[in-house]
Amino acid sequence: MIGVFHFDLLQQSDGARRGVFHTPRGDVQTPTFMPVGTVGTVKGLTIDQVAATGAEIILGNTYHLRLRPGHETVAKLGGLHAMCGWEGPILTDSGGFQVFSLGALNKVTEQAATFRSHLDGAKIVLTPEHSIEIQQALGSDIAMVLDHVIALPASAAEVEDALARSIRWAKRCREAADRPEQALFAIVQGGLDPVLRQQCATELASMPFEGYAVGGLSVGETPEEMYATAGVTTRHLPAEKPRYLMGVGTPRDLIENIARGIDMFDCVMPTRNGRNALAFTDEGPLKLRNAVHREDLRPIMDDCPCLACRHSRGYLRHLFNAGEMLGPILLSHHNLMYYSRLMQQARAAIEQDRFAEFANSKLRGWGYEPVPCG
Repeated sequence: MIGVFHFDLLQQSDGARRGVFHTPRGDVQTPTFMPVGTVGTVKGLTIDQVAATGAEIILGNTYHLRLRPGHETVAKLGGLHAMCGWEGPILTDSGGFQVFSLGALNKVTEQAATFRSHLDGAKIVLTPEHSIEIQQALGSDIAMVLDHVIALPASAAEVEDALARSIRWAKRCREAADRPEQALFAIVQGGLDPVLRQQCATELASMPFEGYAVGGLSVGETPEEMYATAGVTTRHLPAEKPRYLMGVGTPRDLIENIARGIDMFDCVMPTRNGRNALAFTDEGPLKLRNAVHREDLRPIMDDCPCLACRHSRGYLRHLFNAGEMLGPILLSHHNLMYYSRLMQQARAAIEQDRFAEFANSKLRGWGYEPVPCG
């Protein structure tokens, strides 16, 4: 019997997967990129502008929404969808990444991660059960289990400890989750050790989750180490469930990891770089503050339908140099559109069984030569 959430694997090409993740709020075509709306907004853009980029699913963050406006307030405002006006699926991170990113402000025990708010220093105790409680109040379509993320490199003992705790916390999250309209994804840890990654993936795959994420990457390792670890991990995950690589990354990262069987991505990079005058293109990043663009009449890309590409590079440079808020808005829209179109192109290449050819063409354009491995 097909459940409320299910994944259809439609085709494979050179290690890449073309699929559809079905949710009550709509289908998500994969591979896909999820714009990050940490506190209920994709920074700098209206929700209609986000939708116009082609995005089908966005991301929110449990920790940040727990702090403000508070998950109870979000629930009283009708849930995260109603509050921000997004009608499609939403995935919420569990707060596990803050175990890593706010390391100086937290303490991790078997029971919980205890935080000091980065806003006012207030004490917050985040247990696996409380993470699920918050995400259910937010009303997201996909909730993530609470995991223990550590920085790399790390000792074998530290990696094994975080892995074992992440598995135990995943079980607690599974037991606490009681909303059939909310999917729950587990998160594979294990550092860069292929044996530990296999162990964690195998244990989590034996549990009834609707999807599986590759976590604990993009935390200090090299790109090549990330790609190798993602490839090892996906080989031990169920083919019939979606695979999500958390917090990644550059256009190259997306293409390399699609080749290794990843279906879903999220990252702040498109909007963060957009706010800092960097535009992604098929020829590599374009730094629009540079003087070479002062009198350039060309758009960022000739064939791009985004809001920024209706204007010249010279005008965009002027907006940034003049401190006008329109500059970051336009470039954020361009970068999200670029990522969305990259995913559309990847899906088409997989359907035509020419993903390796497509990937190598993109990599060469960005200045890279390696061939993605299937």
